[in-house]
Amino acid sequence: MDFSSPTFWLSLLQIIWIDLLLSGDNAVVIALACRSLPEKQRRWGILLGAGAAVGLRIMFALAVSYLLGVPLLKVAGGLLLLWIAVKLVTDGDGEAHHVEASDSLWKAVRTIAIADAVMSLDNVVAIAAASRGHPELFIFGLLLTIPLIIAGSQLVMALLTRFPILVWAGAALLGWIAGEMVVSDVISLQYMQGYDPELVKPDPDSPIGMKPAHLPHYLASTIGAVFVVGLGWFLRQRNRAQAA
Repeated sequence: MDFSSPTFWLSLLQIIWIDLLLSGDNAVVIALACRSLPEKQRRWGILLGAGAAVGLRIMFALAVSYLLGVPLLKVAGGLLLLWIAVKLVTDGDGEAHHVEASDSLWKAVRTIAIADAVMSLDNVVAIAAASRGHPELFIFGLLLTIPLIIAGSQLVMALLTRFPILVWAGAALLGWIAGEMVVSDVISLQYMQGYDPELVKPDPDSPIGMKPAHLPHYLASTIGAVFVVGLGWFLRQRNRAQAA
């Protein structure tokens, strides 16, 4: 470890910046999943959710190169994340209060764990790329996510309580991430490369050496966000009509 190396400090700054950006996704998931919990259980939900997020990142860190090469893994993860996002906006706000406390808490933690398992793969890849082979920087990046996720979850929770419309914004964010995952899967990239090489571009930091170009990236992300909001709105309107 060479503290005098500019590359080391550049990598450190990049990891901090990546953590600040990517931990926000996990914070949104935790806040959305815990928003219906009784006040006394929200702190436990945040702590357990943050622990699940960090634990999953460490697990993926041990097998990241293998997992990224598995075809259709990101497609499956993206579809699962779409389902989670729609479920978060269609669940009734007061539903969890009518469930036993322990059941509602573990239901929230289960939702967080599934969503984090889907999103943590990309987060680990970004930190691994920024660490440039320095294991101490990689470990630091993983550990830094703990306070960032906890603090971010509490902040987002306060905003969701005051501005319920932000629940939709959070769900749209998850839909955006799901679209990104689907289009960046190995199968998707190979198909786009064969159809039109302009749809992909080189990426030396990626284990497969390429990533989607701007057009398919933003198109897929937008479709994911619009799909979640549109389907969520439709299902909520249908549920209200049935209740009436």
